[in-house]
Amino acid sequence: MKVSVRVPATSANLGPGFDCFGLALPIYNTITIEETVLPGSGIEINIIANSNDAGSSFIEDIPRDENNLAYKAIELLYNSIGQEPSELKINIQTEIPITRGLGSSASVIVGALLAANKLHGFPADETALISIATEVEGHPDNVTPAIVGGVVFSSLEEDGSVIYRKLKWPQEWDLTVCIPDFELSTSISRSVIPKEIPLHDAVYNLKHSAMLIHAIETADEEFMVRALNDKIHQPYRIKLIPGMTEIMDKLKNEQGILGCVLSGAGPTLLVISKNYNTEKIKSSVKEIWDGFGISADVRTLKVEEQGAVILEQN
Repeated sequence: MKVSVRVPATSANLGPGFDCFGLALPIYNTITIEETVLPGSGIEINIIANSNDAGSSFIEDIPRDENNLAYKAIELLYNSIGQEPSELKINIQTEIPITRGLGSSASVIVGALLAANKLHGFPADETALISIATEVEGHPDNVTPAIVGGVVFSSLEEDGSVIYRKLKWPQEWDLTVCIPDFELSTSISRSVIPKEIPLHDAVYNLKHSAMLIHAIETADEEFMVRALNDKIHQPYRIKLIPGMTEIMDKLKNEQGILGCVLSGAGPTLLVISKNYNTEKIKSSVKEIWDGFGISADVRTLKVEEQGAVILEQN
């Protein structure tokens, strides 16, 4: 039997919502799981990369054994129902650029998990799937919108459960995703964030996270402009991304630009706008990054409301 699942990219944090806010984007990975019948064949993992990312050094470093994130997710699901994975063939077709802050690892975890769940007759419900995916990923901000779609607030509770709520993204707000041609691993991006932060910075982000929820739910543009500010992760990560300061400075005073934030751990930037010429955003971003010798893929997208979708079974 074989099952394929299409999973959207995700953009986490949205400024102040570190490790708890995320949204799904219409860029997709497709993960296919097949239970083979040849005894002793073991695990076969194939990664079929988009040609634009084919030269990525990180693709070569992705494990093709039990250490692969897809396999780890499947193993946890099997263990939860008292079984062990059989011989498996796992194909990962990537359209989501890796190590760019667009949830590529979350998409693989989610796709493998949903495919394995389908193969076994849906033993796990959505709540359980989100919990297992979070256990593999470490935080729920990417895996939750990858599963349910839309804009999501999620929280990993002390008992290991994940609670979440979807927010209604204003249809008139555009998202321009600016993907530079260099990689930034999540581990490096996390390493520059201090283990402890000043109390006033924590309070600042608490206030702005509350503002962010209100701004999204009510389409309050004035609140949104203020809400996207952050003091927990972006001030430390900005030094890892050439041109980010210049891009944010260029866009922040433009009427119709609601904000520019780091997508996940970066280096992708997410620009939120309303009634603004998005081609001008593209031009401005590319001009600045050109000055640093960086090329970029810049796309204006809408929020993907559907989340992961099972494509086929045979």
